[in-house]
Amino acid sequence: MILLIAFVCTASVWAQESERININTASAKELAQLQNVGPKYAVRIIEHRHKYGPFKLTEELMDVPGIGFRTFAKIKDQIIAQ
Repeated sequence: MILLIAFVCTASVWAQESERININTASAKELAQLQNVGPKYAVRIIEHRHKYGPFKLTEELMDVPGIGFRTFAKIKDQIIAQ
């Protein structure tokens, strides 16, 4: 029974991780699907990634011009940086 509960909890975490968009590998099309991002900011994210390297923390997304705290707050649960 304990193993079953552990498996269910772990599976739930895996499902959440797979649903998130990896800001280090996502295409412009994928990034544009995030709330308040759109194609213009998606391109900026990719340009930032190419210029400075991969994001170590999702919070570093706020270093991209035009993406501030409010936008980050809306998308932080939808993204990962791996």
